[in-house]
Amino acid sequence: MLARILLVVAALSISGALHAETPAQKAGIPSTLTIYLAKGAPDACGPGCDRWIAVEGEIDGGAAPRIRRFLAAIKDTQRPIYFYSPGGNVDQSYAIGRLLRSRKAVARVGRTTVTACAAGTQIDAACLKMKNAGGELEAELTTRNAMCNSACGYLFLGATSREVAPDAALAVHNSRLIFRVRGDPPPQIIAEARQRRMASAERERAAFITSMGISRELDALIHTVKFENLHVLTRSELYRFGIDTRPLAETTWRLEKSARPYVRKLAVLKTSESSFRTMEWRLSCESRTHVPLWFAGEIDEASTGTSTLLMTADASDKRAGGAPIRSGKYETWRGNIDADMLKAILASRSLHVRETIAMPDDKTDETKFDIDLTGLASLWSQLKSSCALSALSPISPWPPVPQPNASATPPAAPAP
Repeated sequence: MLARILLVVAALSISGALHAETPAQKAGIPSTLTIYLAKGAPDACGPGCDRWIAVEGEIDGGAAPRIRRFLAAIKDTQRPIYFYSPGGNVDQSYAIGRLLRSRKAVARVGRTTVTACAAGTQIDAACLKMKNAGGELEAELTTRNAMCNSACGYLFLGATSREVAPDAALAVHNSRLIFRVRGDPPPQIIAEARQRRMASAERERAAFITSMGISRELDALIHTVKFENLHVLTRSELYRFGIDTRPLAETTWRLEKSARPYVRKLAVLKTSESSFRTMEWRLSCESRTHVPLWFAGEIDEASTGTSTLLMTADASDKRAGGAPIRSGKYETWRGNIDADMLKAILASRSLHVRETIAMPDDKTDETKFDIDLTGLASLWSQLKSSCALSALSPISPWPPVPQPNASATPPAAPAP
């Protein structure tokens, strides 16, 4: 009997490859991990950055050696790497993650769109041929709705600098073990082999996460999320686990080409040890005398304090702000800035924001932070070209909101 069992085990060919992927998410994404150099507009990937490395697609069984060969030819180890992937082979992800750690890589979540590819697709044969040819491709970059899910997260953890924009997602779940068996072994033998491999896989995952300097809480969380589901890490979790530890995370400015176009930015600010606040700024089309500026931010619904918002540009005494209107868990402020303040903002590196909250006990809580203005001037030019400037009421994407306490710099001469 013992000899028979040994023969059965010897005849087993068990592929213990772990996969962490969801097929529905792979639509429109390369079926193998693709890596290429991209070049965009000035500041496309941050202040002074217009070149990056794009990594996108499913993490296949041969991804690690392919990525290693590609990166060996790239001497600039600090060129940021933008990931866009639904997941794939976990063992390959560990190998790539360790490679990125050895390079002290900079990792971000973002989607690259190659300009020369046919409209609406990035995975047809001609586009993939260009991406795999080894040259640098003209492209656009966005973090909006970009994802690094499942096994992609292990690549991301390997970098020493990690950034997840407020409009991007890093999502996790437990892995699925794919077993391939030859022969006809007893079910008990298969079950025991599966159990041993899963236990080994969980130890490997915990060891990898710890070796990357990430909190064990992440491993515990992954263990609770079924393979069929995905858990998008919250900003608090990203910070607490040690993945993205920036107290202020921002998107780039983005032009929204709707019927009533505007430019916008999102930011997430750390407000306490476990809390983050999401905020948004918008500038819409100008009239001959002023430009609508809009701010919205999350607030504590239980708070009884009265807040006052003040925004200024670099080296300018121009200011805008007032008392926001509260509605549920949000507060909003809408006002107008004149041509001089607009010029000051477009010429500045930062918008300085100060919010003062007067509490019922006469105490005052003040928060100060800066919002990056990189790229706004270029987008403003594009916005103006899509707006019909006239002496009529300003074109605005927001309905009229009463602002009895709002204040802004008085109108000045018309913008040139």
